[in-house]
Amino acid sequence: MLVSAKEMLEKAKAGKYAVGQFNINNLEWTKAILLTAQELNSPVILGVSEGAGKYMCGYETIVGMVKGMIKCLKITVPVALHLDHGSYEGAKACINAGFSSVMFDGSHYPIEENIAKTTELVNACNVLGISLEAEVGSIGGEEDGVVGAGECADPNECKMIADLGVTMLAAGIGNIHGKYPANWAGLNFDVLGAISEKTGDMPLVLHGGTGIPEDMIKRAISLGVSKINVNTECQLSFAAATRAYVEAGKDLQGKGFDPRKLLAPGFEAIKATVKEKMELFGSVNKA
Repeated sequence: MLVSAKEMLEKAKAGKYAVGQFNINNLEWTKAILLTAQELNSPVILGVSEGAGKYMCGYETIVGMVKGMIKCLKITVPVALHLDHGSYEGAKACINAGFSSVMFDGSHYPIEENIAKTTELVNACNVLGISLEAEVGSIGGEEDGVVGAGECADPNECKMIADLGVTMLAAGIGNIHGKYPANWAGLNFDVLGAISEKTGDMPLVLHGGTGIPEDMIKRAISLGVSKINVNTECQLSFAAATRAYVEAGKDLQGKGFDPRKLLAPGFEAIKATVKEKMELFGSVNKA
């Protein structure tokens, strides 16, 4: 059964740990993340970008796959299925398809329009018991064609959005999607501290979790970050393991070309990456 992310994130905020959001791109990804969460007794959030939603044949297909998998694999830990960086239309489509959590990224709108659209979604999500993530200050880098420079959010604007009754808030603190460049200045903890002070008990979200040093991750959690998004790191580990399998010629041995064998090393690599992150975030045995 899918659950809203509200309870798991409130517990994380109070317990000073973070729940990982791991983006899914196909069946292997989803299965690897769910099995790892179950093995580690950790709550988990499955993230779906709008691009990945199209790739996997629409939101209803994804809901069917995830629900079927939870049942078949006997997954008992809390699982939220979450739209990542959703447009207003995308958020509504995911609500209708049966997602248990959505993100509306209104960070590129003027603050008044971000507030108006977020307010509408707060009302809809409250009625249906769905968790809602909002964003202030765009996250840098590129994700599915959405490019941002890694701005820092205005703490006062963060308070305005938090006060609308959203479940969680993504605030730009110099973080970016994808690989971090060599000249990256690091996370801005002064801004994070100010946002945390203004938003109180609101669980904060850190996007672009790949490549942020461990000490920065831990410090961010201590300052109120309760959800951390990971996508690129799983993609890199999956690609490296698949490359090693093919370069070793294993796809040419026996039935090594069978996709179940060809994709197995990548599947195990994702499990290892997710385990490492759950241990770092402190969510193990918090289900």
